[in-house]
Amino acid sequence: MPEAFGFLLQGFAVALTWQNLLWCLLGCTLGTAVGVLPGVGPALTIALLLPATAKLDATGALIMFAGIYYGAMFGGSTTSILLNTPGESASIVTAIEGNRMARRGRAGPALATAAIGSFVAGTIATLLLSLVAPPMVEFALRFGPAEYFALMVLAFTTVSGVLGASMLRGYASLFLGLAVGLVGIDAISAQQRYTLGIPELLDGIDVVVVAVGLFAVGETLYLAAYYSRAEEKLERLGGSIWMSRADWARSWKPWLRGTAFGFPFGSIPAGGAEIPTFLSYATEKKLSKHPEEFGQGAIEGVAGPEAANNASSTGSLVPLLTLGLPTSATAAMILAAFQQFGLQPGPNLFASSPDLVWGLIASLYIGNVMLLVLNLPLVGLWVRLLAIPRPLLYAGILVFATLGAYGLRQSWFDLMLLWLIGLGGFLMRRYDFPVAPVIVGMILGPLAENQFRRALAISQGDPTVFLSHPISAVLMALSVAVLIGPWLWRRVRKETPLT
Repeated sequence: MPEAFGFLLQGFAVALTWQNLLWCLLGCTLGTAVGVLPGVGPALTIALLLPATAKLDATGALIMFAGIYYGAMFGGSTTSILLNTPGESASIVTAIEGNRMARRGRAGPALATAAIGSFVAGTIATLLLSLVAPPMVEFALRFGPAEYFALMVLAFTTVSGVLGASMLRGYASLFLGLAVGLVGIDAISAQQRYTLGIPELLDGIDVVVVAVGLFAVGETLYLAAYYSRAEEKLERLGGSIWMSRADWARSWKPWLRGTAFGFPFGSIPAGGAEIPTFLSYATEKKLSKHPEEFGQGAIEGVAGPEAANNASSTGSLVPLLTLGLPTSATAAMILAAFQQFGLQPGPNLFASSPDLVWGLIASLYIGNVMLLVLNLPLVGLWVRLLAIPRPLLYAGILVFATLGAYGLRQSWFDLMLLWLIGLGGFLMRRYDFPVAPVIVGMILGPLAENQFRRALAISQGDPTVFLSHPISAVLMALSVAVLIGPWLWRRVRKETPLT
């Protein structure tokens, strides 16, 4: 533990430089803005900014991306409360009670408890991240090629099974990403693979082009096609924004309980923010002294889930930084950002780039303070963003995405790929195929292939090496459990008669 605080102090020395403070402020501001704007999430924003940040300092760029991630968690509550339009599934619960509070003229206290709860949860979760990361890294340093391959198989199964409504669609998206990752020259044999005789494909398909195409172009086309004409009613931000003493008394325990739900679920590979937010809401409804207010605008129903949402987003950085495993679409985009700078998150990154990793963690503490200042006094400014016409917003995103992709290599081929992938992303979104597994498969697929080959070379071709090592055997067993567990659970429930 003392060693962790020593590293954290070094991280603050990095994060408190004026350049990184500016990147953190920019990320938090952009994150709040995209959280407020309906349909524009952090994954889309990071995808848009990947081409523009390719030549920047890696530490500053990643600090900005992290600020966008948890800033969007803050800003998302504004849309849920005032418009009753959750920007993502994790904000559904906030909309249930928050919008009811806004209709009763209590939008200010609802926004305040969401912002303060996010600050409390984010700070506690970042402290836990600082404490959990070193032992996780120590454990991961024991991994060999067999363990790393098994870990990536677990990442494939959990991300594909959790992100999306259908496991079959999730795995279809994963295999599409694995196929895209194979395009180019094989790193071991130096043979061309799936290039179709096109010289531009010899270096493979750029992950930035795929990310921008799927998340920015595809998502924007879908929103423009299906949500541009939706009628929305913006609730007025009237009355005081400050919470009363009774509001404070009813909020502080849900903040802590929400954090306790959110961080563990965000930290596990099969986590996510949806489950802890619903668990927090159910818990607060059960423990509340005013259960009759639930469904009518109970402040506990905003405080707990918002804390759980923010703690979960911070918790997702634990597997991402220590093991290189993304547990959400935005975490997958941050993984792509690491890849853009030639970095691979994991235990080796803590040894090779400690200033970057601990500077990133320290920036989370600073960003939480910035976000509290940005969200409470300036909430009226953020509300005005909701007046931006949707056609202008979507057109701006598409123009920025096109310019960014072309700026990578000034290649017409990249532009063609961008729009073909964008149309594919639109169809995936239309037919409910999750896009995050494509990015995960594309990035981790070649790494998993290399570890698989190395493990077989060391074991002289013996495939049981993945089961003879205890850690890899456990990880493989977990992957199998993720694959067949939901199916078995459905069978058991179907065969068990109701009593």
